[in-house]
Amino acid sequence: MVLRLRVRRFTCEDASCERRTFVEQVAGLTRPYSQRTERMRSVLAEVGLALAGRAGARLADVFGARASRNTVLRLVDALPEPQPQVPQVVGVDEYAMRKGRVYGTVLVDVETRRPVDLLPDREAGTVAAWLAEHPGIEVVCRDRAPFFVEGARIGAPTAVQVADRFHLWRNLGEAAERCVSRHRSCLRATFVESAPEKAPAQVPTESGSPWPTGHRFADRTRAKHAAVHALLAAGHSRRSIQRQLGMTYRTVQRLADAAPRSSAAWSASSGAGRGRPARRCESRRRPRPPPPGAE
Repeated sequence: MVLRLRVRRFTCEDASCERRTFVEQVAGLTRPYSQRTERMRSVLAEVGLALAGRAGARLADVFGARASRNTVLRLVDALPEPQPQVPQVVGVDEYAMRKGRVYGTVLVDVETRRPVDLLPDREAGTVAAWLAEHPGIEVVCRDRAPFFVEGARIGAPTAVQVADRFHLWRNLGEAAERCVSRHRSCLRATFVESAPEKAPAQVPTESGSPWPTGHRFADRTRAKHAAVHALLAAGHSRRSIQRQLGMTYRTVQRLADAAPRSSAAWSASSGAGRGRPARRCESRRRPRPPPPGAE
């Protein structure tokens, strides 16, 4: 379908004007330098909002409005920014632009769970000024920061200030921790009175390991140790064992150097700690020949 319009052309009488003529625009149908009607522009913009560039261009080609992905994205960018409604329940919290140094304030509509605005700092005056510019806020959900308390009190004096769920649980946990800390002596005395008798110390097993049988770390180490020594006995090199078992070379070397010990050997080696005195090292040196002329 082809539309033929007859419009008026106006002439500028100012000689210094760069535009000599002006063409009359039809409201709601045309705009300057536009190749599409307003209705087609709105359709392509809605498609771009739903499907973005490539998918939106493919769908537009299906119903006969051929446009590139860049055109679809350009129409989306040309849309005016939506004006958010003033929230009735606003959440105020801080966010880090540079953790530990620079912080700002984020304001969220609690009912729709969408961010409303970002403030450049977390000062009470900035929060109070934003709340004063947006009347109609009934509830301010905040954390325990004193600057948020002061900002909400000044900017929205009629609003109810509440704490969110996270900070409620945090306050409860800190109160319980303080209570337990104050009564620590009472709890310790009760625990000592009702403490069961100590179990006898476990004796090392015949395998020579201080870990009891069934311990997952000990069983895993024993299995690795047995696998390494089995491959060594079969004639494999340590590099080959590393590749086959997927271990590091240092682990293979440590397990290969650790020979199986008996219980007697374990008890003898376990005494090499604090209770056994250190051995004296005797240096074996050859006697030095006398210097010439010393006889």
